[in-house]
Amino acid sequence: MKVKAKDVMNAKVISVTTGTTLKEAVRIFADYKISALPVVDMEEKLVGILSETDIVEYCSTLHVVPMLDSSGWISPYENPGDIYDYKQGFELLEKTKVEKLMSRKVVTVQKDTLGTDIAKIMKKKKINHVPVLEENGKLCGIIARADLINYLASIGE
Repeated sequence: MKVKAKDVMNAKVISVTTGTTLKEAVRIFADYKISALPVVDMEEKLVGILSETDIVEYCSTLHVVPMLDSSGWISPYENPGDIYDYKQGFELLEKTKVEKLMSRKVVTVQKDTLGTDIAKIMKKKKINHVPVLEENGKLCGIIARADLINYLASIGE
């Protein structure tokens, strides 16, 4: 039997809708320890994907950087001790919507796509996450590179 996307995918996919702020997305990344968020419309159809890399690259241009404490992402700007600068960083994350940064050209697969094909797609496109769609275009799962590795590791058990 050959492994298919439906055998490997995480069906409890965490996604956000258009209109979600970067502040909310950052909190989801941290809370769920994930590195990509599919973005869906109100009908649960995929419209994009946002990765931690997208946020880090965007924030670095604005001098908003992640801090390893309970406050999440803050903005030190010129003076890390200035509370006004921290507030400004939070405001930027609160105002910016995920659709500004998300990738709109998302590589996707169907539930019956073979695992070997998924691995080839990920390697060729240099991506770490592949959303899985129903035939009607609705998001039904996501496959991270780690999901493929974990599946391969579990075969021998």
